[in-house]
Amino acid sequence: MVNNSTIKHQVNVAKAQLESVSDSAKLDAELLLCFVLNESRVHLITWPDKPLAQNLISQYHTLVNRRAQGEPIAYITGTKEFWSLPFYVAPSTLIPRPDTETLIELVLKEYGEREKVTCLDLGTGTGAIALALAFEKPSWSIDAIDFNLEAIRLAKKNAANLDLSHVNIYRSDWFKSVALETKFDIIVSNPPYISENDEHISQGDVRFEPLSALVAANDGLADIAHIAKTSLAHLTEDGVIFFEHGYNQGSMVRDLLESFGFNDAKTVKDLNGQDRITWAKR
Repeated sequence: MVNNSTIKHQVNVAKAQLESVSDSAKLDAELLLCFVLNESRVHLITWPDKPLAQNLISQYHTLVNRRAQGEPIAYITGTKEFWSLPFYVAPSTLIPRPDTETLIELVLKEYGEREKVTCLDLGTGTGAIALALAFEKPSWSIDAIDFNLEAIRLAKKNAANLDLSHVNIYRSDWFKSVALETKFDIIVSNPPYISENDEHISQGDVRFEPLSALVAANDGLADIAHIAKTSLAHLTEDGVIFFEHGYNQGSMVRDLLESFGFNDAKTVKDLNGQDRITWAKR
């Protein structure tokens, strides 16, 4: 007789339910059960025939049903790993994505040897970019700002959890609350860059994320243009700016930066070979 309460059976049931909505149905099923059990995936693999209590099975399938409706795993569990660090997430902010790690790698490659750097993260969300840089370069002076008060609270919570509370996190509508005399060696930003007419904003996990953090006017370039223009007053003499942007926006972002007087604009591809980060010098 098949024991329907075992870890293996419950994961298989959930996997079958999620296959129509997820390209990683088994992984999703395992991650949700790990969350319910407060155990690692190693535990699931080691004890596949371990029976589960009925209350745990019920909790598990409540979460599986949410995932089956398209809700992202990160919002269900409230956590997401980025740069091998644990981050709290919430529906008020974007979920940190692996593509954004390309930005961290690039900044560290170009400026990681410098001990003293002032850096500003615009639109910090969960704080992922600023806190990953602070983790790698504790001697850097890093500010992180966002207009969304819930995002600020979340970023501060992540900073405290990661013991990186020296990062200066505060509310600002882009540069409005940044003192005019304050200058930065590096400005980084993952701003809204999706076009208002892009069909992807109503598909998949993205439809659960805040539109204000995703969508920008002028074919997704309005915020990038505003930041690029305004940043000139806040960059040091040889300061640089780094943008994350859409896969098809590299040449447009380079043109924008050069039109505002930036030099030597370059675009770097992400792990999928798509244009993802453009940077230039003041």
